[in-house]
Amino acid sequence: MHPVLRLFEDTISGGAPDVSLPALPRMIFVVHGSVSIEGKSFSDGEAWNGAAAVALEPGQDGVTVWRYELAPAGSKGGAATGSGARSLEKLSAALETLPKGELLLRGDSVAFPPGGCAFLHRHQGPGIRCLIGGGIRIDTHGRSTSYGPGAAWYESGPDSVFAQAAMDRPSRFIRVMILPRALLGGKSSIELLNEEDKSKPRSQQYKIFADAPIEVPKA
Repeated sequence: MHPVLRLFEDTISGGAPDVSLPALPRMIFVVHGSVSIEGKSFSDGEAWNGAAAVALEPGQDGVTVWRYELAPAGSKGGAATGSGARSLEKLSAALETLPKGELLLRGDSVAFPPGGCAFLHRHQGPGIRCLIGGGIRIDTHGRSTSYGPGAAWYESGPDSVFAQAAMDRPSRFIRVMILPRALLGGKSSIELLNEEDKSKPRSQQYKIFADAPIEVPKA
């Protein structure tokens, strides 16, 4: 069996009790509101990452976060529980293409101008993406799927992908991938598959939130 990468949307009301999470490698991205984690406050567009057990303390007006985490093989559940907390599992995937050897968790955002695209490519590890603004079409496995804000999708890493962003507005998604630790320090995980694309300017812009060595959790 393979470890599982999963994405939850947690909404916690202001004034609700802290939400406790068990030790797992994870990144928490604040979609809206504010939250205190390990004594530090995070608000819209900011992210925390770590692997220890942690508590989420919502701000006065509450918070909505996207919680990406790597869980042991065969694990179930994972929803945040408690008064004033609601969890929606947006996506989970067994990581059949997990790289061998030492690993890192990378969390980042990828932004496109109107009409921007990501040329045919693949990555060195699997990951989950979730669109936070705009629109995007993902072409892979011989089919095309379009996504709007809040929609999540999985990419295996080795499979080739072409991405076309919306033509009429900027687009951006939040992503967590599990990659070889040799890429630590922000080294790119992407490989362009068409020789003619390698000399073309790329329209996407990246912002790294997390680039942390991890251990695969045991069941």
